[in-house]
Amino acid sequence: MPMRYHGTVIRPPSEAYSYILQVTYGCSHNCCTFCGTYLDKPFQPRQIDEVLEDIQMAGRMMPDTRRVFLADGDALGLSTRRLTQILAALNAAFPHLERVGTYANAQNLLSKSESELERLVQQGLGIVYLGLESGSDEILSQIEKGATAAEMITAVQKAQRAGLLVSIIGILGLGGPERSEHHAKRTGQVVSQMDPDYFSMLTLMLVPGTKLHGQWQTGEFKLLEPEEMLAELRQIIEHTDGLSQCVFRTNHASNYLPLKGTLPQDKERLLQSLDAALARGKEVLRPETWRGL
Repeated sequence: MPMRYHGTVIRPPSEAYSYILQVTYGCSHNCCTFCGTYLDKPFQPRQIDEVLEDIQMAGRMMPDTRRVFLADGDALGLSTRRLTQILAALNAAFPHLERVGTYANAQNLLSKSESELERLVQQGLGIVYLGLESGSDEILSQIEKGATAAEMITAVQKAQRAGLLVSIIGILGLGGPERSEHHAKRTGQVVSQMDPDYFSMLTLMLVPGTKLHGQWQTGEFKLLEPEEMLAELRQIIEHTDGLSQCVFRTNHASNYLPLKGTLPQDKERLLQSLDAALARGKEVLRPETWRGL
């Protein structure tokens, strides 16, 4: 299998069986206080000749590939011309290709016109994964996200109008104990305004070397207890309203309790599952040693 990867490479859980193609290195923002994923490499676009070579090799070795994920954190930051070139090569290499996915941020989406996004959809880009993290502007500022909740709502709605599926990612515990309720309420409300196709929650894990880890070490930031994380998750789900047909998951390895359902249909069932888990305590939670990023 062609694996000319540089540094840490990640993908969403739903892309577990996709061919991961690295088209950029790192993240152009790379300032989020909780994220250590791309601290090992500066952002830069990958040489297009190398990308096209990898696609050709993968096409020979894995011709039945149906899904491709474009890494790293800023693939959509490439020009539309470059992305169109890459998508055309993928379509040529994989005759059964069904969908291409990538991470996106508000700046990526807002900087492209709707016609540009529509062109990418026509070439096979099918889904973008956007890290909302929190619906609270106060928390977004503290974690140095680089975008407001309103900007992310606008970006998501723009992507949806262009025909893209959108998967939204939030993080439990980002507000600490004192802002937990605010974080939960605003996250549920903002996700409701976005009305995404998919919504997943991760649970905060402190990564050595990150700014947030340093704030925890000095006592400036406090981490929630596992049961408090679940209580926060319950509030987030409780504050969702008006969603059309949103697939919800907490299947990431960081989470204490894997849940799945569709909102709004399964809202009450999910709340009941969380109530039952909170009543039983740590015995039903994933052990710390099993959690990961």
